[in-house]
Amino acid sequence: MKRFVLLAVTHLLGIAFGFALGIYMLPILTAPAGPTPAEMKLAVESAQFVGYFHRDLEGSDALHWGEGQVLIGPDSVALAGSLAPGPDYRLYLAPEFVQTEDDFLAIKDRAAQVGAVRTFNDFIVAVPPTVVVSRYNTVVVWCESFGQFITAAEYRPRD
Repeated sequence: MKRFVLLAVTHLLGIAFGFALGIYMLPILTAPAGPTPAEMKLAVESAQFVGYFHRDLEGSDALHWGEGQVLIGPDSVALAGSLAPGPDYRLYLAPEFVQTEDDFLAIKDRAAQVGAVRTFNDFIVAVPPTVVVSRYNTVVVWCESFGQFITAAEYRPRD
């Protein structure tokens, strides 16, 4: 009987570990190719605002982070950097800087969802015509499926 219980527990732990690993790996395996160098160059040239993702935000951790330069133009938001891989990432523009899940949830109804983030090394997300980037000052990456804060960057006009 002890052997059966031990086998059942170890098999259930193995299944749980495999499931968790699958959730983590699926977005990496299914991610499309990132933007080309020419697309990134165009995003850099058209950017009116700039900000930076940093790994050391209060709400970021070893599995939820971003780093790199964020370039915001009237038609697109681009990242020259990387994000921790994960499922169902969404890019938001927020009216004030946030750095935790609770901070973002408090202002989410005033934030504008720009679109889905599908790549983890560099990305370009098109800004919908109804969103005016100058009305906001922060870019937020949020995992919609798990309600998890990933990263944020306050942006300012480009020099």
